[in-house]
Amino acid sequence: MIDSIHIHNVVIPFLYLITFVVYVYDFVKDKPMLNNAKRVFLFITLILHTFYLLSRTIEFDHPPITNKFEIFTVLAFALSFSYFILELLTDVRGTGLFIIAFSIVLQIASSLFIEDLVEVKTILRSNLLGIHVISAMLGYSGITISAVYGILFLMLYKRMKSNEFGLIFKRLPNLESLEKLSFIAAIIGYVLLTISILIGGMWLPNAFPDFSYFDPKLISTFIVWVVYTIGIITKLTGNLYGKRIIVFNLSGFALAIVSLILTTFITNTFHSFY
Repeated sequence: MIDSIHIHNVVIPFLYLITFVVYVYDFVKDKPMLNNAKRVFLFITLILHTFYLLSRTIEFDHPPITNKFEIFTVLAFALSFSYFILELLTDVRGTGLFIIAFSIVLQIASSLFIEDLVEVKTILRSNLLGIHVISAMLGYSGITISAVYGILFLMLYKRMKSNEFGLIFKRLPNLESLEKLSFIAAIIGYVLLTISILIGGMWLPNAFPDFSYFDPKLISTFIVWVVYTIGIITKLTGNLYGKRIIVFNLSGFALAIVSLILTTFITNTFHSFY
């Protein structure tokens, strides 16, 4: 199995790159024949990436979350998988290049520097921890995709205000669709982040009997969750829409990034075992 893992490690970034090229070509040329083809390319890439992640988990007897380059490949998968689900739900297919580009960068970095780690801390072999971390990454991937669509919304909004009708205007969905995509992506991210929090709540007391609920990581994650809860509720009740909900989502994303940086590099947290 180890040979298969190494082959997939080389092949997967090329598959993402090919898929990205197909999405770019369709974005520029708008060929109807590519509408289904590019989804097939992405589906095949995700299937092989899933097999790769499962193979690493089985071969090395731990989830692929033990170092940043293992996490990079999971993030690459999470972003493209979250986008794929969003595309299936909305059938809007013209924006994949903006998401898959992130997966390419993350997967190339992972493929270049990932190591085959057999000896890891016992706590990192926990499958429940693996589900918790992967759910969190899928959740933050949904939030990231929501932010990308928010930025595209603001770009298109600005171009319409200034009467600039170039390629971006012609190929992007309309403002209403971009708002819908951003909101659905936020919901996907919110649901998965909630699952991660619930799983972490079950796993945490057993793994760290002396942990504190005032841990910076827990507090920052809860704040991000509350912000998105407020945003989703106000959107569903019709009190926040259009440019305002986009700005709100981007503010939530900025908060998530800042809290992630602070809790990872500055504050002390029990997550430092990572």
